[in-house]
Amino acid sequence: YTSDNGMFLGEHSWHDKRLMYEESLKIPFLARYPKDIKAGTVSDEICLNLDFPETFLDYAGASIPSDMQGVSLRPIFEGKKPDGWRNSMFYCYYEGGSQYGVRDKRYKLICYVGGGYDMFDLEKDPLEMKSVYDDPAYADVRKTLEKELIKLRKQYNVQDKDLPGAWQEEHKDIIEESKEKKRI
Repeated sequence: YTSDNGMFLGEHSWHDKRLMYEESLKIPFLARYPKDIKAGTVSDEICLNLDFPETFLDYAGASIPSDMQGVSLRPIFEGKKPDGWRNSMFYCYYEGGSQYGVRDKRYKLICYVGGGYDMFDLEKDPLEMKSVYDDPAYADVRKTLEKELIKLRKQYNVQDKDLPGAWQEEHKDIIEESKEKKRI
């Protein structure tokens, strides 16, 4: 079982979803396959919805095309952490509230289109109420996250032109047409 991203119900004064705060970012994922998945198995590894197709193909015994970006979750389900398993994730959203960023198990860096950044220490501030982006005590963490963001953009082939602000500028006619259709 899985679902769509969570809806804000007033957290951070937001409604809807699609922002990189935990309430919206995390999605549930439950799997049952008694043959290979031990009952009660829980993992805190970073798993993404782009891993679902590879996982289904793996369990079906089909080959996984090399151009797919995810990784089969089968080893995670079986209680193993494969060598080289991801320690972070890249996030990008293109419409209202456009942003992109990186999250690891403790920290999160959010880059807002049009300017501005937030960075959170999820261990000390799990509700993400105070950004530490400009806090000198977190300067090294910020540099590490910025480097990780560059690494993940290269891994997923996300060019500057593919980031939300550039994409919106290049496709503003499509966006305006879409907005007009929603008003009907």
